[in-house]
Formats: sequence, structure tokens, C-alpha cells
Amino acid sequence: MSLPIDVVVMAAGKGTRMKSSLPKVLHRLGGRALLAHVTDCAARLSARQIIVVTGHGAEQVEAACRQPDWQRFAEAGRPVPPDLKFARQEPQLGTGHAVQQALPQLLDDGVTLVLSGDVPLIEAATLQALLAESGGQRLALLTLRLPDPTGYGRIVRAGLEASAQVRAIVEQKDASEAQRAIDEIYSGIMALPTRLLRVWLERLDNHNAQAEFYLTDIVKFAVADGVAVVAHRISDAPQVAGVNSPSQLAALEREYQRRQAETLMAQGVRLADPARFDLRGTLHCGQDVEIDVNCVFDGAVTLGNGVRIGPNCVVANAVIDDGAVLAAFTHIDGEQLGVRVGAGARIGPFARLRPGAQLGAEVHIGNFVEIKNATLAPGAKANHLAYIGDATVGERVNYGAGSITANYDGANKHRTVIEADVHIGSNCVLVAPVTLGAGGTVGAGSVITGNTPAGALTVARGRQTSYANWARPLKKATR
Repeated sequence: MSLPIDVVVMAAGKGTRMKSSLPKVLHRLGGRALLAHVTDCAARLSARQIIVVTGHGAEQVEAACRQPDWQRFAEAGRPVPPDLKFARQEPQLGTGHAVQQALPQLLDDGVTLVLSGDVPLIEAATLQALLAESGGQRLALLTLRLPDPTGYGRIVRAGLEASAQVRAIVEQKDASEAQRAIDEIYSGIMALPTRLLRVWLERLDNHNAQAEFYLTDIVKFAVADGVAVVAHRISDAPQVAGVNSPSQLAALEREYQRRQAETLMAQGVRLADPARFDLRGTLHCGQDVEIDVNCVFDGAVTLGNGVRIGPNCVVANAVIDDGAVLAAFTHIDGEQLGVRVGAGARIGPFARLRPGAQLGAEVHIGNFVEIKNATLAPGAKANHLAYIGDATVGERVNYGAGSITANYDGANKHRTVIEADVHIGSNCVLVAPVTLGAGGTVGAGSVITGNTPAGALTVARGRQTSYANWARPLKKATR
């Protein structure tokens, strides 16, 4: 499009059938709000501005849209974010009334693209084709044929052939029996010159079964004014499927996940079962990546070449380098700090990596081990039942089962430094701040409160004592 594109997103509805206090457009699909999917798609069109029409829960919706991660422009190839604006529709008097609220912010030199905030799977390529049909001169409607068109506005053409000119859109409640038999429906998405939209919106009335101002009435105005009305008909129904109930949201979630899985498999990723895969963010994979069943990926995740993910893993905001293996039930959540797992590392099963965990190559983290805000150098191992937090761990350190870093004094966090080749026995407590010298050994059961010298054996526990012929106390007899 040579003309500027202004996008109007209708997001004012209450969503009564969702039976929720949360505004409908903020319910999540693929880990993101329905509305976020729509505005993100609009941004890919290099739109000049996006105007979100809010109503029910307006303050909550507008606040959500202002969050930094609402649109993901950090990815390569994304355009500069469009200007995001809002218009209030209070009360809600129909789709035409909704667009009327955005009209003061629209400029007559552009094309207006009208989208629905609860239609999250619409694709940029589809919208680009619709804009091309409009060409800055025509009213272009996005349509499709449905086996059951109940509830949708019907596309009325001048004849029966598919190329016949569109004459009107008739809403379900206003349609005759013959019109209800039409299976081509209007998706709720249109593109048209803004200068014409402005004129037609002023002519709307609410003389219909629902006493609402229908945006679809502008079709008959276009026909009356001799402006061509064209339909861009698609066959991919999920792209224009809306969400009105929890069951519809669940169905669309599975469709969304199926599409993500198909895209990944087309890139060479091996999914054990595409139906048991969930992507709630972005996932970039190298070659020969294998992902087992029931895995969830959230935030920004990168998997290097040859990475293997076992069943039932949750991975969020992490980079997993080449050849690393995450065994079953591993839980990684990098949040803002991120997590990195080095090449050839083995994590899990039942391991937990928290924000700031940075693991070098060939590191081993075993079952029921938790790492938080800690750096582990190549070859370090913590194979069983351990906690390492706010720590720097050197190369080839062996961290014993049941050992922990006591990094919090009740007010402040302190750091533990474990230098290269240290061996820590089982059930030790390292009370930070503390440094363990290179090559040293800490005896099992020790509570270390001071720095230890390099190469030394350090033991800090009570001396073992045995009392011969000791008798245990007996319970007193009761009546």
C-alpha cells in the first residue's frame, strides 16, 4: 500500500459468555492476550497508527496495552512500533458506533483497516491481500464460506456466481429465510478509504432488530454512491474465528498450538506428538532439535543444534546451547534475568533453574537441584538434592547431595564463591559471604562460616561421640 494505513481495533465488548470479570480481549491464547495478537499482527503491516476502541473494562484494557511486552518489536525484521491510541465507546451501541468513536483520530489521506480484538489468528498476509483489494479506492470485505453460518452477517451479491458484485451485508437477526441460507459470511474485517468511511459513518442509523448502529450498513451506502465493493474470500476459517466462550477459547488455543507445531516441524524440529506441545512465546530452534511430549515454552526461548528436551519440561526465557539435554520434568524460568545452559550440559530430571542461572559447558544438574542467580563454570556438577543460590562455582566442582548455600541473612543476599576443583561433601551448609579455595575439600555435614584455604580439607561439625549401654527413655504407664 502506498497510502498510510490506520488500524481500528474493536475491543469494547463485555464478553458475557466468558463468565469472567476479566475483559474478553485480555483472555490469553498462546500465553498472550487475544488483543495483543491482533495489535501485533497490525504492526507487521507497517501501520501508521493503531486505535483500540475500548469500553467494558476500558482502563484495564488500556493499561495492559501500555505494557512494554505488549508488542514484540525486538525480533529481527519487525517495523518501528506504530502509534498506539485509544478511543472510548461508552455505552456500546454497535459496531458502527464503535468506529465512530475512533473517527476523530483518523486522517483522510489513508486507508482504514477495521479489525476485531477477539480474532487472534488473523495473519498479516491475509490483511495485506485485503488492503491490496481495497487499493485505496474500494471497500474491501474479508469473507469466507461456512457450513453453518448461523450468527454471522451474510454477504448478499448481485448474482449467484462468486464474482458477482457485493450489494449488502445482512445481519442474522435482520435476514430473511432466503438470506439466512447464504453460506458466505462477513468476517468483521474490512478495509476502505478513510475519506469515504467518514461520510458513510455520518449516515448510519439504528433502525434494525437490535437498535444498533451497524458498521455493515456502509456497504449499501457504497453501492448507492457507485463505489465498488469487493470481497476477498479465504478458506482458512480459524483465521477469522472469534472468541465468545471458554470452550471457543480452548478450541482456538489448540488450533494456535497446532499451527506453531506445524511451523516448527517444517523447519526440521522433531516433536514426539504435535498435539501435546505448547508454545506461549517465541521459540527459535537449531538443527536436529528433539522435543518430547507435554513440554511448555514461554517467553523467549532458543534451542541450539542437537538439543533434546525430555517429557513434561517447562522452559521460559532461556538459551539452551548445542547438544544440551533437559531430562524429564525440568523447570527453567529465566524471567527478566534469563537462564543459559551451556553446550553439552545435562539438566534434570526434576531440576529447577531460576533467574540468573548461567551454566557452562558440560555442567551436570541432577534431580531436585535448584540453581538461582549463580554461575557454574564448565564441568561443574550438582547431581542430587541441592541448592546453589547467589554463587560463583568454578570448573569441575563437585557439589554434594543435600548441600546448600545459605545466601540470605534475613535482610540481604550474600555471595558464595567456590573456586575450581573444590569437592563439597553431602549435607553441607555454606554460609555466605564465603570463599572456598581452589582444590579444597569440605567434609560431609560441615557448616562453613569462614573462608577455606586452597587444597585443604575443611571439617566443621561436632565430634562424634558414643555412649556405651545407653538406655532410651521409656513411656510412663497410663491407666
